[in-house]
Amino acid sequence: MSYLERAIKDGYAYLSGNSNKQRITYVTSDAHSENYNNPEEKVRAEFWAELVYQYEYPANRIKIEVAVPDRLSAVRADIVIFSDDECKCPYIVAECKKDGVTDAEFAQAIEQGVGNADWLKLHAEYVVIVAGSTRHVLDVSDKFGAFEREQNILADLPKAYGKPQEYRFYKGTENDIKTVDREDLISAIKKCHQTLWGGGRLSPPAAFCELGKLIFVKISDEQKPRKKGEPYQFQIKTHEPASKLAERINTLYNEQKKKDPEVFTESIKVDDRVLRTVVSHLEAINLNKTDPDVKGAAFEQFMDGFFKGDFGQYFTPRPIIEFTVKMMKPENDWDVLDPSCGSGGFLLHALDYMRNQAGEYYEKGTQEYYNYWHKYAQKHLYGIEINDEIARVAKTNMIVHGDGHTNVISYDALDSIDKMHDHNPHFSRNKFDMILTNPPFGSTIHKAEKPYLTEYELGNTHDSKGKVKPRKNQSSEILFIERVWEFLKPGTGKAAIILPDSILTNSLLQYVRDFIFEKFQLLAVVSLPQSAFAHFGPGVKASIIFVRKRNVYEAADENEAIFMAAPEKIGYDAAGRKTASQLEEIIEKYEEFQKDNTPFFV
Repeated sequence: MSYLERAIKDGYAYLSGNSNKQRITYVTSDAHSENYNNPEEKVRAEFWAELVYQYEYPANRIKIEVAVPDRLSAVRADIVIFSDDECKCPYIVAECKKDGVTDAEFAQAIEQGVGNADWLKLHAEYVVIVAGSTRHVLDVSDKFGAFEREQNILADLPKAYGKPQEYRFYKGTENDIKTVDREDLISAIKKCHQTLWGGGRLSPPAAFCELGKLIFVKISDEQKPRKKGEPYQFQIKTHEPASKLAERINTLYNEQKKKDPEVFTESIKVDDRVLRTVVSHLEAINLNKTDPDVKGAAFEQFMDGFFKGDFGQYFTPRPIIEFTVKMMKPENDWDVLDPSCGSGGFLLHALDYMRNQAGEYYEKGTQEYYNYWHKYAQKHLYGIEINDEIARVAKTNMIVHGDGHTNVISYDALDSIDKMHDHNPHFSRNKFDMILTNPPFGSTIHKAEKPYLTEYELGNTHDSKGKVKPRKNQSSEILFIERVWEFLKPGTGKAAIILPDSILTNSLLQYVRDFIFEKFQLLAVVSLPQSAFAHFGPGVKASIIFVRKRNVYEAADENEAIFMAAPEKIGYDAAGRKTASQLEEIIEKYEEFQKDNTPFFV
């Protein structure tokens, strides 16, 4: 039961009207009534009830919409807590805003709250500004000047007219951090990214990378052993300037960086005050214990918007990923790789597939259930991403979903596998059971810039006498086909590769198709509609090929059956709107096909 539900049950307030025109009446505040459908009112109502039950202030001393002396008649304080039953002596002034306001709007609300609490006005002791889970508390008593905004910061409001605590959140107490639902988490992520992007003047991916570092610190702090009643470190401390908070957060980050240097190699690059604002957005949320499905859905919804446009190349639409993973049916002991992993979509959905499988074998919440999918995340998921910033995004995504981040590396997947192996011994030839990938389309690898081009069979051609002749350049997606073949286990390794249709239809690329038929058994080809990638960037007609790597001595058989499908409906249209989908039907048809045409293994 929420605090507001409890307040309504106890008769301190009531809701009236239908859902479209609902009103809330604060019985103990002179039966003051407001429109409850207003998002700002919902924030105020929840915080008002929290003041009663969490902070133990008498309901009869809490007033709504209090006129502010010496200000315009229209200016009113959202909530005022008084120190006397006659409600003559203001003690706390609260300014409430809807969740998701910008940092500039929140800063304006701080000034509004402080202005209302000024000693010439209401003359209160404390001011609190609330916008969803984000809060800012100031001591505005006479011991601080009217313009002080740094030394008078408090971790939290005092409880029941007492002394402000050093911290707000303590493990194992009623003031412990809480799990949240998807919408609240999405809101927090958006606020953090906006703060880092706008306040820090960073590029969108750079802002997300900095957010990743801070989320990493937050989760690490939550997992750190501490006794009941001990405070968390990832939170704002009473009378602590931004520089000291930043010092504390950086110390936590550097401790973890030493333990796991593969996660992040750089220091936190965020202004102290911007960092404090991000902490204020996240400090109340228990990221570690929030359900992985909630975290996954929240981050995916956020990143769906984040990776459109300029960053669409790093994001494959969810329906396509889900379909591909279900077609491949990964097993719990398979090593899975995405050599162009972008934000980590294929790896995360492979993990989701295994988490659902764990639920079929073990009861959700048990240690067996957790071990089944968590071990898979740590030991069997691998990713390569050439863009260092996006690689950090993928690592962050993996951490939030339940780990597996240590096997995501920032590297050119087309460069020497031997060099890659020296960098991380888990990456080697003939290693992987399954590869899922959407390699970048349209980029060209030039021999003058990338000498490794000549090391590829598809990086060379032959003259009329059969002599090998290096190509001057080659499309990256063509080279990825050969690289996938090198990474897969002979005979059993399978892959799903999204490729532009030109590779399957262009007469000039017959040599690429010959390579595919020679090196792989082609199991299935699913032709995607033109709209498949239009929502995430330039529309390119593409198909997914499903293949198995042949053994060294296995010859292609012209009688091998190939499953073919061309769905028109894939769950969304060119504008990103949700539509019907034929993808589940295709999966069923493919399963039937496999029963009648079992792939040949040597």
